[in-house]
Amino acid sequence: MQPLREILLIDDSESDNFVHSRVIKKAKVTAKVTIKYSGEEGLDYLKTLIDEDYPKPDLIFLDINMPGMDGFEFLEHYEKLEINQKAGVVIAMLTTSTSPVDKQKAEKYPLLCHFDNKPLTKESLMKILREQFPGRFDD
Repeated sequence: MQPLREILLIDDSESDNFVHSRVIKKAKVTAKVTIKYSGEEGLDYLKTLIDEDYPKPDLIFLDINMPGMDGFEFLEHYEKLEINQKAGVVIAMLTTSTSPVDKQKAEKYPLLCHFDNKPLTKESLMKILREQFPGRFDD
């Protein structure tokens, strides 16, 4: 297994971030977990990652419902970033929403690889990693 450089969590819920961070760390699938509490914070963070010495995340877990910029607005802004700020980054949406409208809306974003309900589990984490990073997380 070759761990990811970094996983970025973008979620306004401290408790969700705590749980998701713990699941990720216990799975030992990344060198670093970074937490941002809003879409704006997440975008600002990604915009600073233009230097090769400062690696960007391989995977972003994104919440939908956040104050200010929600997850869908984040995706719209993310699509406008420079190619070097987003190249190679996989985005998965985690939400408490059970609305079929949110799922349908998420399907309109080709850069979203996964849409799932919270909380993140080790099983769902490993499924995403195996699908998105073939050969790196096979048993």
